[in-house]
Amino acid sequence: MIDLTAVGVTLRLAGTTVLVLLIVGTPIAWWLAQTRSRTKTVVEAVVALPLVLPPTVLGFYLLMALGPHGLLGGTWERITGSTLAFTFSGLVVGSAVYSLPFVVQPLQGAFEAIGREPLEAAWSLRASRLDAFFTVASPMAFRGYLSGIVLGFAHTMGEFGVVLMIGGSIPGKTQVLSTALFDHVEALEYGRAHALSAFMLIVSFAILLSVYLVDRRLPIRAS
Repeated sequence: MIDLTAVGVTLRLAGTTVLVLLIVGTPIAWWLAQTRSRTKTVVEAVVALPLVLPPTVLGFYLLMALGPHGLLGGTWERITGSTLAFTFSGLVVGSAVYSLPFVVQPLQGAFEAIGREPLEAAWSLRASRLDAFFTVASPMAFRGYLSGIVLGFAHTMGEFGVVLMIGGSIPGKTQVLSTALFDHVEALEYGRAHALSAFMLIVSFAILLSVYLVDRRLPIRAS
């Protein structure tokens, strides 16, 4: 009853998106936690924008940017010779933008909670700023990383509006669980829709339960 192809595309999309967001979001979160620049508020508002912007609006602008005449889509087509919209790569770009606050904000909060004392102690021992980040800040921000990974993964799994706008619902390529569910409802296949909904509900609950259990077993670090 469950479309395993859509399950595979969904898990691959969520995993790839989280990996991209950890690479891109970590320096953004670190800068937001450390800076006193006047532009911090503007950057924070840009990062949080997907939280309040309707997914269809965000998806429309992403579709324009990823299309053959858009900045990203046109550049991508000139380099690779293939389009970015309605492909898995385009879905990753759109999902990374849509899920950005769900990874950056927990990381920013974790970095801010660390404070400067542990970093200054590392610097006084002649550790470089990069060494201090990887050996002191990152381990102490483990809870933030855990929350960011889970929230980013779960949010990407459930997104619908952005995925439909920039990826459509191409089986085996861009059809994820949420769009497959929509297709089943449109085709009046309520049995398959029930199966997909129950699967997503169970997986989402299991992910959150695992995080709460792990989080409670971790020692609390003082800032």
